[in-house]
Amino acid sequence: MSHDQHGHPHRWARLRHRAGHLLTPHSHTAADRTDRALEASAKGMRTLWTSLAVLGVTAAAQLAVVVLSGSVALLGDTVHNAADALTALPLGVAFVLGRRAANRRFTYGYGRAEDLAGLVIVLTITASAAFAAWTAVDRLLNPREISYLPAVAAAAVIGFLGNEWVARYRVRVGREIGSAALVADGLHARTDGFTSLAVLLGAGGAALGWRLADPIVGLVITAAILLVLRDACREVFRRIMDAVDPALVDTAEHALERVPGVRAVSELRLRWIGHHLRAEVAIVVDGELTVRAAHQVAVDAEHALLHAVPRLAAALVHADPAPVPGAPDPHVVLAHHLT
Repeated sequence: MSHDQHGHPHRWARLRHRAGHLLTPHSHTAADRTDRALEASAKGMRTLWTSLAVLGVTAAAQLAVVVLSGSVALLGDTVHNAADALTALPLGVAFVLGRRAANRRFTYGYGRAEDLAGLVIVLTITASAAFAAWTAVDRLLNPREISYLPAVAAAAVIGFLGNEWVARYRVRVGREIGSAALVADGLHARTDGFTSLAVLLGAGGAALGWRLADPIVGLVITAAILLVLRDACREVFRRIMDAVDPALVDTAEHALERVPGVRAVSELRLRWIGHHLRAEVAIVVDGELTVRAAHQVAVDAEHALLHAVPRLAAALVHADPAPVPGAPDPHVVLAHHLT
């Protein structure tokens, strides 16, 4: 079979692909990718402001009960909720920075600011766990009477419901836009919901005359906070180490293998920058193709990746010619010269 005959079905496949885009237009221009990035950042900012308002109202209601009851446990829970609300600040700064365009110093942009915000959130969860443990131990050593127990219980329920709603909202949107920091912040809100349950159970124990109920439950909740901290650390650490879901790699490989003209995928790398992915790919094409034809295969491969991989903002595709039987591998020769 001649080269022209071999390339004929490939050309027809490309024509069908382009005809499909006449019916379903889809843009991968820089402006389109910028619009998607701004949309994701705007959605993240809406989530932060909404959760900040909810937690602010929750903390204010609890603070009023603290003044009436003198409950140290509820005071600790109020501090947790206030701290959780304030974690919106570093995330908000990260989202704002992420909108800035790349420049000659930060050539990949400012998306990594979200990873730094994730570290701040992990440290905040750690501090919350330490504070909860300290409060529980102090209450064990120095038991105190709690007044206005029904009001304390009601404030604890308000704290739990507010934090759990915020946690679900942040985690859902964080996963939707690919923000590990926002997911970690949602997990942080869930830890504060656990501390509210501790206050509720402690108030119930105090109503039954068991003064040590509050600190004992507080220690149990501290252990639960540490489990959530472990999940948050794993989420943020993996993002910092450029870990991705292996299913995304499989999706990218399958998309590339279906592109006409791609003989093999020799290298595929994915990494998160903020809440968007970037890909670096090396594909193997027919060594007899012209430079223009090989470039077109690379463009088609990039297009296929942007369609197939969720939240992929850009892909750099390099086309390597298929090795001639008996000829040395150019990559091996280059490595030999470099050493």
